[in-house]
Amino acid sequence: MTPGEQCVIRDVAAQVAAALAAADLTAIGALLDPQVRWGPPGDPAPPCRSRDQVLPWYRQGRASGARASVTETVVVGDKILVGMQVTGRGAAGGRDGAEDRWQVLTVRNGLVAEIVGFDDRAEAARWAGLGGI
Repeated sequence: MTPGEQCVIRDVAAQVAAALAAADLTAIGALLDPQVRWGPPGDPAPPCRSRDQVLPWYRQGRASGARASVTETVVVGDKILVGMQVTGRGAAGGRDGAEDRWQVLTVRNGLVAEIVGFDDRAEAARWAGLGGI
């Protein structure tokens, strides 16, 4: 990966963090490849397979009371590990308490082409290529 490509991915990581923190669906949508795929690790047919399927998921979470604050972003090659603390009714189990969640985003041509969700940071870090860090 060239230094220029790394700069692009770092810039995407900063934009992702800002868009998620602001819950700005327009900004999030602008960062997504039209054919972005989102699902659990290793799913050959993830439930979301386009920008038009991902954005309503974010919208629904927000409407249900979920809020996410970004706790970390780590760039590794073409991947971005995003740590978040999720609160509100949209948190897992329907509780109002805070829960930690991670996503690994794969960037291609300056856009997020894949989103993989995790409940465990070590598993997310391995998926991103960080080992067990």
